Formats: sequence, structure tokens, C-alpha cells
Amino acid sequence: MFLKSRRFISKVLVTITMLSIGIVVESPYKVLAASDATINLSQRYQTIKGFGGMNHPSWAGDLTASQRETVFGNGNNQLGFSVLRIHVDENRNNWSKELATAKADVEKGAIVFASPWNPPSNMTETFNRNGKQAKRLRHDKYADYAKHLNDFVNYMKSNGVNLYAISIANEPDYGHTWTWWTANEVLNFMKNNAGSINCKVIAPESFSYKKDMSDPILNDSRALANLDILGAHLYGTSYNNFSYPLFQQKGRGKELWMTEVYYPNSNNNSADKWPEALDVSYHINKSMTKGFQTYVWWYIHRSYSPMKENGTISKRGYCMAQFSKFIRPGYTRVGATENPNNNVTVSAYTGNGKVVVVAINKGGSVNQKFVINNGSVKSVESYRTSGNENLKKTSNINTNGNNFTANLPSNSVTTFVCSLGSAGHDNPVIIQVKK
Repeated sequence: MFLKSRRFISKVLVTITMLSIGIVVESPYKVLAASDATINLSQRYQTIKGFGGMNHPSWAGDLTASQRETVFGNGNNQLGFSVLRIHVDENRNNWSKELATAKADVEKGAIVFASPWNPPSNMTETFNRNGKQAKRLRHDKYADYAKHLNDFVNYMKSNGVNLYAISIANEPDYGHTWTWWTANEVLNFMKNNAGSINCKVIAPESFSYKKDMSDPILNDSRALANLDILGAHLYGTSYNNFSYPLFQQKGRGKELWMTEVYYPNSNNNSADKWPEALDVSYHINKSMTKGFQTYVWWYIHRSYSPMKENGTISKRGYCMAQFSKFIRPGYTRVGATENPNNNVTVSAYTGNGKVVVVAINKGGSVNQKFVINNGSVKSVESYRTSGNENLKKTSNINTNGNNFTANLPSNSVTTFVCSLGSAGHDNPVIIQVKK
């Protein structure tokens, strides 16, 4: 969303939702003290698709070759992003602007998806919305619009970029400077036209995860059959509105993506403010523990973004990298004690014979014990961002069979990369647990 249209958004943006439902299963393991963070490898949740951001050459300028390396590379002083969002311009003469960064990032293994703000002008009309002139897609142009989206998919493919998915509309319920859609219009398009799109389809990308925009899709079997990814933005959404029982009930086999946000604000030159930047890690952690499979920032480079305008990584960027560099596409979130101590928040993920644990401490210094159930730990590496550290590799942690203890400094986020010593995690019992 364009920056000027964001100023009304609350500074308190929070994220809670989940992908799976089921029954609560009592652990067969010994109950540990409340202060222990228990990682249970047999509790499997969503598959992580990745972390990333929006590149919009027309509005914010394209990433340079050097910036692409910094953002999508995963070496030293790089962010390790694996998801790129691009713009479907209504004017196909502008489509070439998306190619350079998209092609470079695909070569690095990133997935690319696209969102349109407007249909071509010859497919739109003005209408009266609450006493004001607004724009919408003409109802007799739905098939033409589906072809427009297909043309973009085919254009990108012919130029070396196979889109992972395409959205039907960016924030259809916030079209102040672009195209409005009602929930019924979204439903009709999903039911009658989205099936002709030769790509995975994302909808509805509500600006604030408004359920009244997506409920009709979930309640209509034809529309649901054409939906691949339920996309949501998290601007101003309260914790109470992040659970989504209807999606849990009817969205089996569908993906749940967070496709756009900035957090906690878009204030000028806010990217390096500390400990404010730590809220980015907290926000990501909440998103992941409640079921989202992606976390996608708004502009990749901006004064409030992971990369500053001068091309260097910001504090907010390092707080994103605590996730993106280590929780790689295809990893699975596993059970973890979410709040083992006051002000400590934890999540855990497994893949490639490793367990990745992210621990955020927004309070005073804590010595935190971590216990890995259903597997032993060979070694642990840790990386930390704090007020005076940026993804600093700290000293290796001593392990004791299936557990280790580490200090979490005040106002810090630490990522522990644990190499597993047993094979028990490779074929876990899959348990869906209601929280």
C-alpha cells in the first residue's frame, strides 16, 4: 500500500492466528518447570514458505544488483529473504520493470508472487460509494480481467520467472486510491473466473485480515476450489481477530500467507530505533506461532524497512533476519513453550536435521533452559541482535543430552540453531494441538 495512505493505521499492530485445529494431547514426557522452554518435535504445524518483502520499482525504485545480493543472499551481512512480492501494473508497458529483480531472486531460489492494485482502465468504471466517487472493475469485464492476470503470468514466465502465485486484488476493502471490491464481487470472481488463471490464486488480501471479505469464499465450494492461498495484511488487526475458526474448518489444503505489513509504524528514519525494532521480531514470532506460512514486509528498502535507503541493513532488518536466515523454506514449525518466563517469547522449527529456536526477551536478563523432546542435541550455535549487536554469533552453547541453557540479555532476540543427534525427529508423530 502507498505510504501516504497508511497514516491512519494504529501503531499497535499485532498478529495471532493459526493454521491447524485438533484436540489437546497430553505429552508423554515429564512435566517440566514452568520456566523451561520445551520444544516438542512430535507436534508439527505449518510448513514455512519464507520471509520477504515488496519491490515496487514504479513507486520506490528498483533494487540495485548489490541490494539484491544483500536482501536475497544468505551469507554474512545478508538478510536471507526467500519471498519476493511484485506489482501487476495495469499498463502492460510497465511490466518489464519487474523483471530484473525477480529474475535475480529466482536464481537465488526465492519464490515470487504478484499483486494488482488496478485493472486496466478500459475495464473499470466509477461509482458512488458512500457519497464519494470510487473505482471498481466492471461486472462485464471479469473474464477480460482474468485474462489480464494470465497475460502477466505468461509474460513473467516467458522472461524466466515462474510466478508461485498471483493475487486477484491488493486490499480490495481499502481502495481509496485504487480499485474497490465488495466481498460479493470478490466471491463472484473467485467462483466464476479465478479457475481460468494459470497460476496459484491468492485472495482476498484484506488490508486488516477482515473475515467478512474471506468468509464468503470459504463458504462457497466453487470459490474455495479456486483458492490456493488465503492472503492477509495485518494493519491494525487486534489479537482477538487473528483466530479464524472458519479457515481452520474449511481451509484444509490451502495455504495461509501474511502478504503485507510494516510494524510497528512507518515513521521516518525509524528503522534503527531500539528497542522499538525488537517489536518486529515479536510480531513475526506471533504470526508464525499462529499459523502464517510467510511474513512479507511492505517496501524492502525505506526509512522504516529492513533495508535503509542507503542500502544497509537496519535494526528492523536484523530482527527479521533472526528468522529468515535460519528458518528456511520447507521447515516446519514444531511445538514450543510460547512464554516460558515473563517477557520471553519462543517459537521453534525443524528441517535439514536441525531445530531452530527463536527466543525474544523484552525484559531483564534471563538464563533460559531449553529442552528438546523426541531428540537429542549434538551442538548449538546462537546468533543475537540486541541494542549493540547485529546477528552476532555468540559463543557455542554447552549441551546436556536433550537440553541446553543460555543467557537471554535484556531486550534481545536470539536464534539457536541446534544440530540433532538422534533420528527420532525424521518420522514424528503428527499431532495437531489446539492452543
